[in-house]
Amino acid sequence: MRVKEILEFKGDTVHTIQPQATLADVVRKLVDYNCGSLVVCDGERMVGIITERDILRACADLQAPLGEVSVAARMSQQLVTGAPDDEVEDVMGLLTERRIRHLPVVDEDGRLAGLISIGDVVKAHHQRLSVENHYLKSYIQS
Repeated sequence: MRVKEILEFKGDTVHTIQPQATLADVVRKLVDYNCGSLVVCDGERMVGIITERDILRACADLQAPLGEVSVAARMSQQLVTGAPDDEVEDVMGLLTERRIRHLPVVDEDGRLAGLISIGDVVKAHHQRLSVENHYLKSYIQS
């Protein structure tokens, strides 16, 4: 199974925010969209990602209110990305190895094609294993 199959099922909607927005804006969007991360875009260009974990670290580190801290100051700029043709098993290993939960998916032209989470990857892997298990049981019983 490939990442593009997850995106076909899940959809390609990606919630974004601008680098000049505040961390309070991030919290509002995370709650409104019920998601765990926002891709930071400057126009059409992806420049980072900000996650729930980044917000928690900011709360622990900073003395300033979240409304006074920019996204650019706290976002992760070292982006790890995937491609639509990546194998789900490879992505699972990447997410586990790098200890990240959200992976922006970038197409061959460098455009943001979607965002998948470790939960999406585990769900897809589980579904594939369940189907294989069903066919193996059917084969053994026949």
